[in-house]
Order: sequence, then C-alpha cells, then structure tokens
Amino acid sequence: MHPMLNIAVRAARAAGKILIKEFDQGQPIDATSKGPNDWVSEMDRAAEKAIIDTIRKSYPEHGIIAEESGQQQGTDNDFQWVIDPLDGTTNYLRGIPHFCISIALLHKGSVQQGVVYDPVREELFTASRGAGAQLNGRRLRIDPKVELKGALLATGFPFKAKHKLPEYQQMFNNLFEHCADMRRAGAAALDLAYVAAGRFDGFFEMGLKPWDMLAGELMIREAGGIVCDLDGGHNYIQSGNITAGAPKVLKQMLPVMRK
Repeated sequence: MHPMLNIAVRAARAAGKILIKEFDQGQPIDATSKGPNDWVSEMDRAAEKAIIDTIRKSYPEHGIIAEESGQQQGTDNDFQWVIDPLDGTTNYLRGIPHFCISIALLHKGSVQQGVVYDPVREELFTASRGAGAQLNGRRLRIDPKVELKGALLATGFPFKAKHKLPEYQQMFNNLFEHCADMRRAGAAALDLAYVAAGRFDGFFEMGLKPWDMLAGELMIREAGGIVCDLDGGHNYIQSGNITAGAPKVLKQMLPVMRK
C-alpha cells in the first residue's frame, strides 16, 4: 500500500471508531443546520478532527480541504487532502446504518489516493492512481459487458436545491424507463464506491461537492469505469453534477438523460 494511502486508511479508521461509538448508543445526536436540509453534528466535527490530526502527524506541510472546517493552507499546497468526515449525515442522525468517511489526496490537482470507509460494515474501499481499486484488499473490476437494459442505477435527490427538481425528475423518469431499477441510499461517496465494486452499474446526482466525489471518482476509474458530468464532459467537480458507471452503461445513459 502506498504510504500516503496508508495514512488515509489510518485516518478513516480513527474517524470510524468515533462515529460508531456514538451511533451504537442509540441515543439522539445533537445537530445544527448549515442551510436548507443540510445538517452538521458534533460527531462530524469530532471525526474531522481525528482525520486531520492523523494526517498532520505524518504530513504537517500538506494543505487540507475539509467539509466542516474549510481550507487550511500548508507549506506544500501541491498536496491537498480533501475530507468528508461523515457522508450520509441524515442517515447517521436518524439511526440508519448507511454512511461513510471519504478521504482523497490530490497532487497538483490530480487525485492520487482515495479511501471510502463504511464503519458499520467494516468495508474499506481504496484506490491509488495507476494501481487499481480494492475492497478490503480484493481487487475491484467493473464488468465491461453490462448495459443499461438490466442495469441497477443509483442516484441522489437534489434536496439542497429543490428548484432543480423538475429537471432531475425528467432525467430520472427517462432513465427509469430504460434500466432495471433505481436506488437512493443517501450517501453519494458510498454510491460511487458501490459502482466501483459492481454493486451499482451507474450513478447520477446533481449539486455534489468535491469531498463527496473525489475518492469515489478515482475508484471507479481504477476499476475500469467512466466518470463525467451530465453532458459527458469533465466539468463535474466545478458543477457538482456527476454521472458515472460501467462503460457501456454510461454511454447509454447520457443520450437518455439529455432528452
């Protein structure tokens, strides 16, 4: 395992221990609103601190972009760690056991390492650029033969930007007519990791942030999949609108979504 990936794994596991300890108590967790339908809890902040502290011990000079604490400049900002300490906060607060920690490492803007960790199932998804993607040490490969007909797709509703709902609903309707079924689980980083693992054949969502996407994007590419924006371009980090999947599935999704 690459040394920097090893640190990302260590940081993700440290955060996972914090999240699971409180989650297993079965008690309500205090949360405050960051915006419409957007929540942050004390556990988000505690998990994020554990991740940053772990990274800082090994790489104090690196920059950090974290969902809750924002951007922290380092003396070597060619390296930037992009952190989501708890993706699926609503699930977590409601006692739904589907959430994760997502950590990506960029070098000069290019994603080099990625970790998505599900502490409930103890599933560790990892990827290193040029070295493949793995789940708990098992190599992940997306089936290149699967097509949209018969595919299981995943998505996320634009609950933070409900003015986009008509456009989203049209895309959903068009795709639903062509695929086997659709899932909405509530944690985009895990959805992307599941695409890399072949559990989902494709995924699309609007309005995501870089910390939701970067680790999963690398995993999908390293597993043999494709990632793009809703128009088939490369603007998904800037726009937050992403689609990803097995090669044939994605190529068949795009024209259906454009209708």
